[in-house]
Amino acid sequence: MDLDEFKQQAIRIHDLYDKLNRHERGRVWARTDFVLGFMGDVGELAKLIMAEEGTRQIPGGKAALEHELSDCLWSVLILAHLYNVDLESVFPRTMTELEEKISARLTEGGESA
Repeated sequence: MDLDEFKQQAIRIHDLYDKLNRHERGRVWARTDFVLGFMGDVGELAKLIMAEEGTRQIPGGKAALEHELSDCLWSVLILAHLYNVDLESVFPRTMTELEEKISARLTEGGESA
C-alpha cells in the first residue's frame, strides 16, 4: 500500500465512524474531537513505548503497540484530510528542510553530514 491507499482507507473508516456516531450519539465528531482523540492515542502510545522499554507493565505487548501506532497514523491522515493538507507533497518538502537544517548545524559544529 502507498500513502494514497492508506489515506483512502482512513477516509472510509472516518466515514463509517460518522455513520456510527450519528446512529449512537446523534452527531459526528468535529475536527477538534479528532485532535483530542489523537492526543489520547499519543498518550496510549507513550505508555506502550514505556512498557516496551520495561518501565511500565501493560498487557498487549507488540500487538498493542502496532495497533496504537496504526491509530496514530489514522489520526494524522484524517487530520490532514480535514485540514486539506497534502501530505504527499508537504512531507518530502518538510523532511528535505529538516535534513538541510540538521546538516548545516552538523557542518557548523565541525562534523560532516
